[in-house]
Amino acid sequence: MPLSEHTTLRLGGPAARFVLAERPRELVEAVTALDDAGEPVLVLGGGSNLVVSDEGFAGTVVRVATTGRHLDLVGDGVVELTVEAGENWDDVVADTVDRGLGGLECLSGIPGLVGATPVQNVGAYGVEVADLLVSVDVLDRRTRKVNQVPAAGLGLDYRTSLLKGTDSAVVLRARFALRQDGRSAPIRYHELARALGVEPGARVPAARARQAVLELRRAKGMVLDHDEHDTWSAGSFFTNPVVPDTELADVLGRIAVRVGADVRVPTYPGGPGRTKLSAAWLIERAGFRRGHAGPGGRVALSARHTLALTNRGGACTEDLLALAREVRDGVRDAFGVVLHPEPVFVGCRL
Repeated sequence: MPLSEHTTLRLGGPAARFVLAERPRELVEAVTALDDAGEPVLVLGGGSNLVVSDEGFAGTVVRVATTGRHLDLVGDGVVELTVEAGENWDDVVADTVDRGLGGLECLSGIPGLVGATPVQNVGAYGVEVADLLVSVDVLDRRTRKVNQVPAAGLGLDYRTSLLKGTDSAVVLRARFALRQDGRSAPIRYHELARALGVEPGARVPAARARQAVLELRRAKGMVLDHDEHDTWSAGSFFTNPVVPDTELADVLGRIAVRVGADVRVPTYPGGPGRTKLSAAWLIERAGFRRGHAGPGGRVALSARHTLALTNRGGACTEDLLALAREVRDGVRDAFGVVLHPEPVFVGCRL
């Protein structure tokens, strides 16, 4: 089974074997049986955050295809939404908006499945999964038991969690706390606030926020379109660098040497004692423009968004990695800032 058919980059060699798990019990039994047999296992969701080597995966891929969702009243205008891991994320977001529930609307248009969202602590336009997640059910592959883990126990941080980078657990389902008032989360992201014509911190109808987010994402080529190569990507390939405040002055000083002391470097809160820089801004100031081509023009930075590395058709994974290394090394050489990749790598590394 060519894994290029199961990743949004359309890249990746074959899997030796492929299993489709359509029910939670099938998923648990498949992974457990393969672990007991000592078989290499790759649990695959939507493939939207995955870079697979050209050699593929010499083991069994278990594709998560479980479905199901339900709502429970919590009280005080809050409901708890439980969703199986194999549900399409944007379909779930759209359904919550249609039901008059607020909270997930700013995470509209993000490709992939529900099970991956807590692993990555998916976020966009000022909202993260961590803001809404209540708990997850996971299969502990060491003990073979299914456990419910509260969000506070997942180590959720900027685009990461304790589940990322480890194959010790498989997310089976997730629970989110949503509001019944049909209003969005506070609009924190300035670009979105401008698009909506409101001040940061305002709340708007969830449907209005979703539509604005989708329009912004489409303009950046960040909504999947099978006929548009500019969307053949893993989304934002690099995370925004987070710098300890104790090192910020030195970092900004190095940047100023390159771009000029009168140029304002965009910075954002990165958590207690930390400041976030814009990876896209650094990439562009290091000399990489939108559409910058990699090997043979088979891969390129998106023509609309420098954080997306795209497959222009006919590419291989090594082409993508070569472009990613060029961008990473260029930013490091220009500013002394190391960009870290957001996707998960299978059988390859940057």
